Amino acid sequence: MSSHRLSKKRRYIAWATAGAAVVAGAGIAAQTSMAATTWPAQKTYTGRAFDTCTAPSLKAMKAWHTGFYGAAAVYVGGRNRGCAQPNLTASWVKSVSAVGWKLIPIYVGAQPPCQKSSNPEKLTASTAASLGASDAKDAVAKASALGMKAGSPIYLDMEPYDIANKACNDAVLTYVRSFTKTLRAKTYRAGFYGFTSSSAKAIATATNKTDLPGNLWYALWDKQYTTTADWPWGSTQFTNHSRGHQYMVNSKETRGGYTITVDRDAWDAPVAITG
Repeated sequence: MSSHRLSKKRRYIAWATAGAAVVAGAGIAAQTSMAATTWPAQKTYTGRAFDTCTAPSLKAMKAWHTGFYGAAAVYVGGRNRGCAQPNLTASWVKSVSAVGWKLIPIYVGAQPPCQKSSNPEKLTASTAASLGASDAKDAVAKASALGMKAGSPIYLDMEPYDIANKACNDAVLTYVRSFTKTLRAKTYRAGFYGFTSSSAKAIATATNKTDLPGNLWYALWDKQYTTTADWPWGSTQFTNHSRGHQYMVNSKETRGGYTITVDRDAWDAPVAITG
């Protein structure tokens, strides 16, 4: 099982609780509450991507740039981020971007109140809105400091929880809406990582779509490299380059002499604007 977002122990508990082309200018229609701002053109990557706990060294990234993967997800911040990031600096971002990598920023924010885990940051009904805003401000600060410019997406990581628990789910949606609204006020695109059985489902099936993220990265470990064939919700949802699919986890791979355990992703969604 993947342990990239939370520590391995915390993520196991969370699961138990829950029961290569680049184009610009797409995806704006998926974002709401954006009309008042002139937005930088979206930078979209379509192809294979990977995510791994700690950003690899620059040498490893150069060795891995073989054409199989074109994008890499990196954990830019969040109190629940599971791994240290000694390599993840503005210089690293600039260098790997120059090599040709596209980057997918992830922020591991507050986790649900009904999630039985020992996360350093958990939201409650009373703190959801304020935490969403403060975490989004921190996410923008972290991404900006790494050289990820306005117009970049930031994907909020929400691990599995019991979405049938209405009070818990309502608190999560309040947090997500606050996070999303604050990101957009700072001209960053809103994305969301979650599971098709729980957290991603909560976003995709919410009746009220106001201030929900416009890009959805769904975890469905069916080993299908696609963002369409196994899409579990309405075909008109999250279209126009707004989907990512984590389809395989814990894949130990060696490229150019460097071995890294990664999760594989099919990507057709925004990536960071760098350079």
